[in-house]
Amino acid sequence: MLDVRRLRLLRELARRGTIAAVAEALAFSPSAVSQQLGVLEREAGLPLLERTGRRVRLTPAGQNLVRHAEAVLERLEQADADLAEARGGLAGALRIGAFPTAIRAIVPAALGALARRHPGLEPMVSETDPAAVAHALRAGDLDVALIHEYDFVPAPPEPGLDAQPLYREAMYLAAPANAAAPAPGPEYGPEHGPGQGSGQGPGQGSDQEFDPGAADRGPGRDPVHDQGAVLRAHADAPWITATPGTLCHTMALRACQAAGFTPRIRHRVDEFPTVLALVAAGQGVAVVPQLGITGSADPAVSLTRLVMERRTKVAFRSGAAAHPAVAAFGAALRASVPPELATWGSVT
Repeated sequence: MLDVRRLRLLRELARRGTIAAVAEALAFSPSAVSQQLGVLEREAGLPLLERTGRRVRLTPAGQNLVRHAEAVLERLEQADADLAEARGGLAGALRIGAFPTAIRAIVPAALGALARRHPGLEPMVSETDPAAVAHALRAGDLDVALIHEYDFVPAPPEPGLDAQPLYREAMYLAAPANAAAPAPGPEYGPEHGPGQGSGQGPGQGSDQEFDPGAADRGPGRDPVHDQGAVLRAHADAPWITATPGTLCHTMALRACQAAGFTPRIRHRVDEFPTVLALVAAGQGVAVVPQLGITGSADPAVSLTRLVMERRTKVAFRSGAAAHPAVAAFGAALRASVPPELATWGSVT
């Protein structure tokens, strides 16, 4: 009989590529991981791994076993959800990962609602960059997490994980108020976004060929400017981005490149209030999401609405959607989304 814990190790090896990376992620020693994988090979009765230098490659049999492991682990999550439902009354730890703007703007209200409805549940929030969420969920360090994606940085499917849409928000170019203002260009209203039906994604074609969700923008929203023209107007300015390796950093870089230039980055800061403070001090320009500027009315900062959007999802391990604690937290989050944010998709 194959051991589920060893199957989990094999799945992590398929994702991470080295024994050392698996050991670091799961808090094992490399020798312990190697030993357990060796036992799994003996249980399977045929080679599962091929070593190529410092990396380990799965044999066809190993790759096939990983696919079975994904299905087994998903069924175990479903079984855990059924047992939690049968026990009745939510209790115990719920490990939550979220990025800073969501922690500030949405998570506190959700935690308050959760405490009122399920006082026995103990939510534990960890600030987690979306780029690190998949590994943390698969390793069992988190039970549920908020992740986001940008038009220029779509989230790839993650084996072993599922996600549900939560909300979408606008993106803005933040510049010092005394900087030369770019020509606004066309303004796109709720009924005619640029290039609808073109089938082209970010960075393809002209600056006016991609408007995600233009039809969903209701009356009263800020006019959307010619994104390429707005960004190019600040091509020679110093830029403020998030730290390399984050989705926010990649988003800013790709948006500028799609507009025809590579930004000259002066500051690397992850916290948006700090980014806006640097903009107000004349230290550069930045692209910030709507939640990053909520409550900000600094006259020293000029904000220009862009075509881009940021979309946020609730992520969890495959099979865990029906877990009462995960479902309760998701419901509390949806009830706590600020009304000024656009809804995104439907949740089943």
